[in-house]
Amino acid sequence: MTEAKITRDDLEAGIRQLQGGARQKVVDKKKAIATAAGIGAALLLVTVFMLGRRAGNKRTALVEIRRL
Repeated sequence: MTEAKITRDDLEAGIRQLQGGARQKVVDKKKAIATAAGIGAALLLVTVFMLGRRAGNKRTALVEIRRL
């Protein structure tokens, strides 16, 4: 039985292969997270806007001016 020595090049190739797969996963997840965060921010903005309009309507006095 002969033992094959593991060289530095073998280790580097293995690590680069692992990093390549991991980097691709990170890039894919980053796009999905950015999209979800953008949609969430837009929904939050619309919700706050609508609640502000409703509160404004409750507090605003309706004044009617009539001519004599």
